[in-house]
Amino acid sequence: MAMEPPAGLSGARISVVPGRRRRRRRTSGCHCRMQKASVLLFLAWVCFIFYAGIALFTSGFLLTRLELTNYSSCQEPPGPGSLPWGSQGKPGACWMASRFSRVVLVLIDALRFDFAQPQHSHVPGEPPVSLPFLGKLSSLQRILETQPHHARLYQSQVDPPTTTMQRLKALTTGSLPTFIDAGSNFASHAIVEDNLIKQLTSAGRRVVFMGDDTWKDLFPGAFSKAFFFPSFNVRDLDTVDNGILEHLYPTMDSGEWDVLIAHFLGVDHCGHKHGPHHPEMAKKLSQMDQVIQGLVERLENDTLLVVAGDHGMTTNGDHGGDSELEVSAALFLYSPTALFPSTPPEEPEVIPQVSLVPTLALLLGLPIPFGNIGEVMAELFSGGEDSQPYSSALAQASALHLNAQQVSRFLHTYSAATQDLQAKELHQLQNLFSKASADYQWLLQSPNGAEATLPTVIAELQQFLRGARAMCIESWARFSLSFLLLHLLAAGIPITTPGPFIVPWRAVSAWALMATQTFYSTGHQPVFPAIHWHAAFVGFPEGHGSCTWLPALLVGANTFASHLLFAVGCPLLLLWPFLCESQGLWKRQQPPGNEAEARVRPEEEEEPLMEMRLRDAPHHFYAALLQLGLKYLFILGIQILACALAASILRRHLMVWKVFAPKFIFEAVGFIVSSVGLLLGIALVMRVDGAVSSWFRQLFLAQRR
Repeated sequence: MAMEPPAGLSGARISVVPGRRRRRRRTSGCHCRMQKASVLLFLAWVCFIFYAGIALFTSGFLLTRLELTNYSSCQEPPGPGSLPWGSQGKPGACWMASRFSRVVLVLIDALRFDFAQPQHSHVPGEPPVSLPFLGKLSSLQRILETQPHHARLYQSQVDPPTTTMQRLKALTTGSLPTFIDAGSNFASHAIVEDNLIKQLTSAGRRVVFMGDDTWKDLFPGAFSKAFFFPSFNVRDLDTVDNGILEHLYPTMDSGEWDVLIAHFLGVDHCGHKHGPHHPEMAKKLSQMDQVIQGLVERLENDTLLVVAGDHGMTTNGDHGGDSELEVSAALFLYSPTALFPSTPPEEPEVIPQVSLVPTLALLLGLPIPFGNIGEVMAELFSGGEDSQPYSSALAQASALHLNAQQVSRFLHTYSAATQDLQAKELHQLQNLFSKASADYQWLLQSPNGAEATLPTVIAELQQFLRGARAMCIESWARFSLSFLLLHLLAAGIPITTPGPFIVPWRAVSAWALMATQTFYSTGHQPVFPAIHWHAAFVGFPEGHGSCTWLPALLVGANTFASHLLFAVGCPLLLLWPFLCESQGLWKRQQPPGNEAEARVRPEEEEEPLMEMRLRDAPHHFYAALLQLGLKYLFILGIQILACALAASILRRHLMVWKVFAPKFIFEAVGFIVSSVGLLLGIALVMRVDGAVSSWFRQLFLAQRR
């Protein structure tokens, strides 16, 4: 029978002991909160090291370059020497006298070259191969046959990545957009480099635009009149195209324009929705053919018509990579006045897409944009069909020399601002340009014998321009070792922490591999054409209007859902030791053939469950969480490090932009998503543990009372 304490001491016990307990609980609670914060901060610091390594590798490996803000101007020729044909003194002339006063640029998104290629029977007596996308642009073939000196069809070779925003940058600046810009195809940013639109507006030309609203973000406030239509709803084949047609012909007839740009999206959207082999593709291409016919009928003699595709598409209708079908686009030029002295070749010439930029600039009497690395299409400066061979060749050499002077000036300015370009190749190119420029000046001063020297000068200038472009592509894809150093630093962080609740490596590795397996098993691939763009319309069948962040978020969530879910659920692996010890305890309690003895000694074998031991030693719980988080980050880091090593070793491989660069980007984004999900999962588990601990304390207090 319990004895009551003395009256004088009873109150003391009641008042002092609970106070000590409260102070102990407060001290323990503060200590636990500090441990939680320490674990999260340490894991965040490890993530930051990996992020820094990814950023350094991205800046050193992917196509990266310094964007110069220099601008070309008529008052500053690209180099020494007189301008061709004395154009400096002509009204409205700049580096070269303009050949056209107006340009109509029809940009048909995803117009693959074979969509526009004329169809001829390869076997006599047999019709051409019948596919929905072949032979639908019949007006191009008819013009090429009836007016061979007025039109040309080219196969435009596109630089990857083949996404619309990057292609628009190339088509206006003549430069190479960075590969990582592919991710900003959802929300474009204004172009700060010198470009054709900037040169047109500076010269007082009226630029009217209608179509894809991507141009609004790239060139804010640059158009004298504009009709923008939302571009992201790839299920809508007609809204943008019909909106353009509503304004196209009235605008042309009004005459209140100098440059008219129409960016049609129906062909691209049809490819995304149905693919190129669907009958809907035939309808869209036939519609574009009628548009071209209507424009040709309205053109005046001083107007040039340019019909171009910004990129191609795969057999599934997607784009973004560098497969042959994706980088092959159509380019068609036509004017009511004769453009070419000769008839078209049997096979269309293959030209780099950026060649259109310096060509249009000089044809319109504008300076070539400062950062252009494209080569002028020299044939367009030959004169009409009645021009003499020597005068045609001299006009081509003059255009090429201006182009070479501009590229040489850009290389000199760029190399002075950064060390990206390879010094040895740059020196060789400058020597080649100096020789070609000297030969060109001698040719102008010594007409005798110039006819024999002219082809050599043209070949030297073309060799310099093509070499400069190749050097830029190669130099802007160099590898940085800083990424490896940071990853080695992160890999050196100790991940062995004391405590009885250690999750084995095989469990963590299996969990990470399950995340990767789920990524592939749900139909995803680490390449841009395989992105599930239709996920942007889940729950929004009518589209998103002008909103870009929501569809981007939906596509990103669909793509990296496996990374996020497995990372958030990674702390559940702490149950692994519990499951293992439960199985071992059951086996020890139920030995075969000795059940009676096991029933006699249950208390000797019974141990506290893991949850109870965690309550007795909470620091073991936080140590186990830290160890688990570091192990998971380490395995993810090994994956992305292996991917970076493969990309760097094979950076000159033919498939680098098709396989290795996209794979690295997907791995990098997946690591970021996984690391953020891991931190969220650990924070959530800590929150639950805090609630359970509070419940246990209340339960113990209730039992003691």
